[in-house]
Amino acid sequence: MEVALLIAQTVVTGALAAWLTLGVRDNLLHPSINETYTAEVLEMTRMREEYPEAFAQVAHRAVKDRRLQMLAFKTVVGAELAASLLLWIATACLALAVFGILSADSARAAGILGATAFTSIWAGFLVIGNHFSYWFSHEGTQNTHFQMTLWGLGTIILNAQS
Repeated sequence: MEVALLIAQTVVTGALAAWLTLGVRDNLLHPSINETYTAEVLEMTRMREEYPEAFAQVAHRAVKDRRLQMLAFKTVVGAELAASLLLWIATACLALAVFGILSADSARAAGILGATAFTSIWAGFLVIGNHFSYWFSHEGTQNTHFQMTLWGLGTIILNAQS
């Protein structure tokens, strides 16, 4: 049972690492794709256009400074890169634990830390997105962030099992 659990923990943690690594790759190679939407959320563009009365009440929250928008995007990419690296290290640690080369408790701790980094990114998007009222016009994005938060939380819970 112990080996089966470690294999499951390795696979699930590795899946987080792979998924996030692909996102980092795209953010590094094609930054304009996601950066455009980051700026749109920070400027509250869609809310301003689609819900002008509601926007008027929270317009003071909008970040229009292009330098701050780029800094926010680069900060996110940096956090994603760090979390990806941590997740790959955790995946390797869990794989080593499968073969008895590393302690299962140490490997699981690494898995929990990696999954916490992953989860923190998406939970952060939910909190910050809420500040910018992105639920008005970016429902699909909010749903994705929610699903990623749940995926990360599930991985944390699985890695806490021994």
